[in-house]
Amino acid sequence: MSTAPRLTSHPSPTTTPSEGAARHSPLQAVHRSLGATMTDFAGWDMPLRYGSERDEHNAVRTKAGLFDLSHMGEITVTGPAAADFLNFALVGNIGSIGVGRARYTMIVAEDGGILDDLIVYRLGEPEAPEYMVVANASNAQVVLDALTARAESFDVAVRDDRDAYALLAVQGPESPGILKSLTDADLDNLKYYAGLPGTVAGVPALIARTGYTGEDGFELFVAPGDAEKLWGALMEAGTPVGLVPAGLSCRDTLRLEAGMPLYGHELTADLTPFDAGLGRVVKFEKTSRSETFVGRAALAAAAERAESAPPRKLVGLIAAGRRVPRAGFSVVADGKVIGEVTSGAPSPTLGKPIAMAYVDAEHSAPGTPGVGVDIRGTHEPYEVVALPFYKRQK
Repeated sequence: MSTAPRLTSHPSPTTTPSEGAARHSPLQAVHRSLGATMTDFAGWDMPLRYGSERDEHNAVRTKAGLFDLSHMGEITVTGPAAADFLNFALVGNIGSIGVGRARYTMIVAEDGGILDDLIVYRLGEPEAPEYMVVANASNAQVVLDALTARAESFDVAVRDDRDAYALLAVQGPESPGILKSLTDADLDNLKYYAGLPGTVAGVPALIARTGYTGEDGFELFVAPGDAEKLWGALMEAGTPVGLVPAGLSCRDTLRLEAGMPLYGHELTADLTPFDAGLGRVVKFEKTSRSETFVGRAALAAAAERAESAPPRKLVGLIAAGRRVPRAGFSVVADGKVIGEVTSGAPSPTLGKPIAMAYVDAEHSAPGTPGVGVDIRGTHEPYEVVALPFYKRQK
């Protein structure tokens, strides 16, 4: 695979907001024309929903949904030492990512606390190393600052490409067919967590088989000026098979059903990957000149603690009744607080309220009796289940 197409010759801001003003996606006019309910998200004015969030959720589960994710933060790393640098800066073994593949990983502080969870794409050939780090919108500046600081002793360039890309995602069981009708890229052989450069509806794009919904789907990185054209082409091709515009609200319920963590809820700077039950993303052995990386000592200690004295575990909770738990509500058993809800919402797929929560290890086994959530003074019964709540049939 060749290096991904440079979508702009140099990043040019989508908008140049005044201090404190919201940033706008290049699809802002499209969202307004569709009557979207907009919301502030990490300083961006983004679509929360276009109509019924339940209908949008169900469309993604059964047909397809089209999302604007242009608020995500893209950071490009190039240079001869790019792999060694990312092995040092991040917890994963980035040097082992094949060209055209992607990996879920994290960046942590020296104390092991999670600064963000990331997807890293390897774009360049071995003779011209290039990686794209995609950060959450709320943490993009933190990640950029940390990578820039950590790059000082490496022969690399860290480039802020947040304004060089718009990001559209088409997700759901109909998404492969929709995309195939608009591109001659080899989607059949594009594996999950892989990406390839191609053209979609005449628009140069990095086509990635990734997503945050629990469904099959694709994320399309394109130049901001091409976003409206691509959105229109995808809607025209997908509407006959049930594609609908989908907002951030249903994206949250989709990822919750799929048991996917959200920074600020299941992941925080107060937790290490081991505390979050994601110790598997930490690789103490790496393909680099040195296996030293930021946070290694703290993470080694956290791994040891997790083995000898398991911390609270992240579990799923399904309501027996209709009351919806929210982040911060206490999880209780035998009159004592045993944990805390991190995310909660009605589940359109299950037809019941669900939540993710950190609970004491002794109460974390599926089916543990007597567990409830304190909802405004009433202990509502909940069933402890293994995550995810929903897993698509392949």
